[in-house]
Amino acid sequence: MDENGKMPFTEHLAELRKRLIICFVGVGVGFAVAYSFKESLFVLLMQPLKGAMPSGQKLIYTGLPEAFFVYIEVSFFGALLLAAPLILYEMWLFIAPGLYKSERRFIFPLLLLSCLFFAGGVLFGYSIVFPYAFKYLLGFESDLVQALPSMREYLSLATTLLIAFGFIFQLPLVMTMLARFGIVTPRFLSRNRKYALLLSFVVAAIITPTPDVVNQLLMAGPLIVLYEVSILGAKIFGKKRVQQKDEDAEKNNKEQGQGN
Repeated sequence: MDENGKMPFTEHLAELRKRLIICFVGVGVGFAVAYSFKESLFVLLMQPLKGAMPSGQKLIYTGLPEAFFVYIEVSFFGALLLAAPLILYEMWLFIAPGLYKSERRFIFPLLLLSCLFFAGGVLFGYSIVFPYAFKYLLGFESDLVQALPSMREYLSLATTLLIAFGFIFQLPLVMTMLARFGIVTPRFLSRNRKYALLLSFVVAAIITPTPDVVNQLLMAGPLIVLYEVSILGAKIFGKKRVQQKDEDAEKNNKEQGQGN
């Protein structure tokens, strides 16, 4: 560090390299562990589809190396999950020295909550949405048409949707942070609730793999709940000065309305 207590840029790069190397080693070890359970991990991932498929039907693979590469990808995703605590810890060690004490108290719980909300979104998509969606999609089978889902196709669809559900469940944290920085206010969020309701159904129609009403409600419902949680979080953790200003403005509007 220099005489002002600041770390030179080269030391920042060295510190970043050190943290990245540890993360890569952690992912590598996690990959080795996950690859030894690759088939079990893929069976776990395909449980929602398996429950909707006729008894005895299996997934197929249409290219000789397809199954191998699918297991590689599944092992990589498993490695990321196993190494996630280490990656978050190393990330925290890198950014914490540059934060004020008050910021450290705010950022660390935010990282933990972000992981919990992401996991909640993944579990919701996996256990609630997937079974209904896949049952609907397989309902198009007939005497003339048979569904033959492939390993690659299913892995791509499942991981894309699960990641999307995980990110969507970050909505309360994002809104709370915006309110914390004074970018949005609880009054603004409440006033635009009707637009959020419409947007929830639009997002549900885009993300859900089926066009039926039930699956869209399964996605839009939690989005509406998450928006209400966002309003609550903005009220509790939002910027107090901005909130007080909004409350005063609302009070003045009511007084003017009564005067008229």
